[in-house]
Amino acid sequence: MDRKEFLSQVGFGVAALLVPVCIGGVSSCSKESTTTSTPSNVDFTLDVSTGALAANGGYLVSNGVIVARTTSGSFIAVSAACTHEGTNVYYSSSNNNFICPNHGAKFSTTGAVTQGPASKSLTQYKTTLTGTSLRVYS
Repeated sequence: MDRKEFLSQVGFGVAALLVPVCIGGVSSCSKESTTTSTPSNVDFTLDVSTGALAANGGYLVSNGVIVARTTSGSFIAVSAACTHEGTNVYYSSSNNNFICPNHGAKFSTTGAVTQGPASKSLTQYKTTLTGTSLRVYS
């Protein structure tokens, strides 16, 4: 057996091992994951006097929820995991929307899909500001 034949055999062997794994539906081979965790029974408080939420345009992720302060100073909160594959979205203050860095899905401030590949909206949560305490809840 020469070198070229050996490498060919090794390549076919590896491929033969991976085919059953991909056919079996392991997430690393599937194109879209349908299991993203959306927090339920959300109820927590954040201090907005310091940190990312102290300035307009800032955002942070807490308890599976992304909380953002818009450029106008209002607070918005949606589930942080993109509904396409579960990557945490980020808030773009210049566009006033949420963007998934993984495949480019975009969501409005209410969590509605504005650009795929995601097809399901992010869950929106309520916010109430009392002094410097922001309550985020279902």
